[in-house]
Amino acid sequence: MNEHELKEHIRTVRKHVLKMVYDSGASHVGTSLSCADIMACIYEVAQVNPKDPRNEDRDRVILSKGHGVATWYAVLAERGFFDKKLLDTFYADASPLTGHPDIQAVPGIETTTGSLGHGLPVGLGMALAAQVDKKAYRVFVVLGDGECDEGTIWEAALAARQFKLHNLTVVIDRNDQQGLGKTTDIIDLEPFAAKWKSFGWHVLEVDGHNHDELLVGLKTQGEKPVVMIATTTKGKGVSFMEHDTFWHYHNPDDEEYKKALAELDK
Repeated sequence: MNEHELKEHIRTVRKHVLKMVYDSGASHVGTSLSCADIMACIYEVAQVNPKDPRNEDRDRVILSKGHGVATWYAVLAERGFFDKKLLDTFYADASPLTGHPDIQAVPGIETTTGSLGHGLPVGLGMALAAQVDKKAYRVFVVLGDGECDEGTIWEAALAARQFKLHNLTVVIDRNDQQGLGKTTDIIDLEPFAAKWKSFGWHVLEVDGHNHDELLVGLKTQGEKPVVMIATTTKGKGVSFMEHDTFWHYHNPDDEEYKKALAELDK
């Protein structure tokens, strides 16, 4: 996609997310909106084929912050992994589009996530398997910044350095918000970049809504695993949701939905 097409694609993804959350009465609209640019740009770089989603040579994509799955579903549907009409069933009884990703639900979901801290260890195993099997595929893992409170994240970070997993790229959705407040108030992660550097990773600090920066970072490979600390805005694209922890759990009412949709339509 060119830049205009990518922007329109991401606008459509955000509109899908808003409608899915509104129609279903679900939550996590803020965290889903914040990672839309990240997820869309990953699928610009990742070597995947919606017509052959289990090809053994495909790149692997994992959304470890599984509560933001509405964005993943929207991106996968827009990329042709499944019928977009299925998005209307999000969170409904018996729908495959559950509130957290399920590896058995729809094509394109590489692992079940939701219990925070699990996606990176699984992605690490996939990246290590690629090296053992002498495969060229890459593994992309999206983390939340609040998720980085979990010890398993740092155990996996150590192991990735130890095994020299240059085929592993982590993108951290650094929106400085988690369920009950700002990450800086709950458990301050700073000096965040320095921590990852000390664990032996190649660290990139990018604007998580700047597509050029994201795409350049996602294409970066060297001798070390790569971590991109992507500064984002929770609730991105809807002015009254931006930077507001309230929208981690709150569902928009009729008027809020209309107002939010009008802003995304601009």
